[in-house]
Order: sequence, then C-alpha cells, then structure tokens
Amino acid sequence: MSEERAFLTRLFRAAVAAADPEVVLRPFLPPPPAGRTVVVGAGKGVAQLARALERAWDAPLSGIVVTRYGYGVQCERIRVVEASHPVPDAAGLEATRLLFDAVAGLAPDDLVIALVCGGGSALLPAPVEGLDLSDEIALNEVLLASGAPISVMNLIRKQVSRIKGGRLAAAAWPARVVTLVVSDIPGDDPALVASGPTVPDPGTRHDALAAIERYGIAVPPAIMRHLRHAMTDAPRPDDPVFQRNMVHVIASAARSLEAAAEVAAAEGIRAAILSDSMEGESRDVAQVHAAIAREIVLRNRPFPRPVVLLSGGETTVTLRGDGKGGRNSEFALAFALGINGMAGIHALAADTDGIDGSEDNAGAFADASTASRLYQRGMDPAIFLRRNDAWTAFSCLGDLFVTGPTGTNVNDFRAILIS
Repeated sequence: MSEERAFLTRLFRAAVAAADPEVVLRPFLPPPPAGRTVVVGAGKGVAQLARALERAWDAPLSGIVVTRYGYGVQCERIRVVEASHPVPDAAGLEATRLLFDAVAGLAPDDLVIALVCGGGSALLPAPVEGLDLSDEIALNEVLLASGAPISVMNLIRKQVSRIKGGRLAAAAWPARVVTLVVSDIPGDDPALVASGPTVPDPGTRHDALAAIERYGIAVPPAIMRHLRHAMTDAPRPDDPVFQRNMVHVIASAARSLEAAAEVAAAEGIRAAILSDSMEGESRDVAQVHAAIAREIVLRNRPFPRPVVLLSGGETTVTLRGDGKGGRNSEFALAFALGINGMAGIHALAADTDGIDGSEDNAGAFADASTASRLYQRGMDPAIFLRRNDAWTAFSCLGDLFVTGPTGTNVNDFRAILIS
C-alpha cells in the first residue's frame, strides 16, 4: 500500500474508532430502574452496541436486537438475531414480532433501552393491516432505486409500518424508553435513523405523498392506497405516551470527521471538513469534490497544499444499469474521472459500517491514474459509471477498500489528500 493510501486508511480507522460503542455508549446510560430493564434495537452495528451495554450495565437486563446477516456478535444476556439488509425478509418480520413481545406488558417502573443505528429500517419490516411482506419489499426496492435522500425514504417507510415512527416506544408504554442513537443520517435527526422505531417525528402521510410526487417515486399501488387513508399517520411527538422518554445521539459523522482531522493534524497535514451532511447523487457530489481538488492543485485555493478534504453524509445512487457497487465506489469512480491526470490527488470513499452496497468492500481508492489505468486495460470508466458498475472497475484495478464489518455506522466517509 502506498504512503498516501496508508494515510487515508488511518483517517478512516480514526473516524470509525470515534464511533466505537465501547467508547461512546457508557456516558449516556441511565441509572438502573426499580423494575425491569429490557433492551431492544436494530441496525448494522447494534450487536456491538448490545455487547458494550452488557459490559457497562451492573444490574439485571434482558432483551433482543436484530442486525444484518453476518454482523452478529456473541452477547450473554441480550439475544442477537440476524435478518436481511437492504431488502427485508421473513427473518426480519419475525425479529419485529420478537421486539414487540419483549416490550409487552411492562410497568411504569420498568425501563426500555433502545439501541438504534443505520440499517434498522430494512431489518424491521412490519407491514400494516392490508399489506404484507411482499409489499414492503417492493416499496424498499423502488426507494433504493429512486435516488431520493435517506430522509425521504424513511419518511415514506414509517407511514406503512407497525413499528417505525415511534410505534415501538408506544407499545412499551407505560415503561420509560431511553433511546441511544448512532446516527447515519445527514443532520443527525434521531427520528430518521432506522425510521425511528422509538422516536416519533411530525412527518405525516401528506408529507410522504408530497415527497413521492416530488421525486417521481414509482410506489406500488397497494402502498399508495394505504397512504391516502388517515389511519396511516404515525403517533405525534406530543403524544403523552412519549412524555417520559429520552433520546441521545451518542455518535455521528460530525464527531468522526473531527477525529480524522485530529489524526491528520498530528501527522502535519491540515484537514478541511467540507460537511458532515452531504446529500445528492453520488456522481454529482463527486464532481463537486473533484472541482475543489483541481482548484487546489492549479491555484492553491481555497485551501493551501498540503491538505486533506473530509466529508460525510449519505449520497444516493439512481440505478441506471445492472452493475455491482454502492454509493461510495460510485463516488470514487466519478471522482477519478474528474481528476484524471491531475497528479498529487489521492482519495478514499468508504462506508463506515464496512459494506458499500451489495458487495463485501467498504469503498474504494481513487487517484489521478485510476481512469488511465482502466483505459490501458481496454475499460472505459465512463461506461462502468453509466452501468452503475464501479465495483467491477475497482476490482480489476485491485483498488477496492475492504475492512469487513466495523461494528458501527455513521455513514459515508470521504478523504481526499492533495499533496
């Protein structure tokens, strides 16, 4: 690995470490209650959160959490089950039932600790009456292909669910619910992380219908019929069942980017955090980043060299082809086209949970030679981008960034070194 890539990898590791459950969870734990303590949760990093909670909790507890296949870890008192992500399956449906069972029949002296992180939306399918799992799967597939921001996807998802939009917390009443959130949402609104199973928000079915029209999302007819009925609305934040509850965002992209910047500074490289909440089409966001990098190389502005540009958030991909990849590898390929031949630029784009899209890589490296090396192999990077096939392009170059599951998720991490 080159010196530049090793540096970018150290920044990624620092960003992930700043969201390590073993570090961030303990300061936000409530005192043990007079009654029972029940743990529920969902997300790609929730098993690690559950293990950290067990180690920090000196009183009795029980509970269940659901994570993605292959992401589970051994816990002693909290049951960890696995289900499909990003498309729901029957195992997720059963996991949802088990979470409702865990909070049923609780009393005012009982405490529910909800562990919530990115990925929970797909892991907790719970179709409302009149719909079934196939309807929720169909909705998820059109949302993933739509290019809509994650906030819009989750706004729509929570209107057709029995668990999202605060409904799990409502089911736990009269017990008190403390929700600990690892945010993967631009802006860190806890009600949007995993579609807020224990955190209500003011979004309504009317907002969902407006978003569907605005983004031209081809929502299945059965879902549309449901959205037009008043029974769709989720409970409001001012509902008395939520009065005693508390919510804490314990880790976020902002803190992770700051941690990466600190590591860069310690190594003598100035870091410029562009934003922790970038959204938009991956290839478009890549073009903006590439333009900034070119400006630095050509004119030494807006930041003098050497500098590393950092950004986070959650970009999206509108599916146009049938290739392999995810939003970070697509960013890296579009960025490579934008800096082709500009010496001194090295970039890493990766998902902090360790999985970018449907394959086993976290993301990919890109530099000034990426596009030309593809051309030398008879491969046109623009065609790969058009097919949404960034994974194949970077796999051929040996430039995939593979970490395995990291145990946390604060969304996209991008680092661009201009030397």
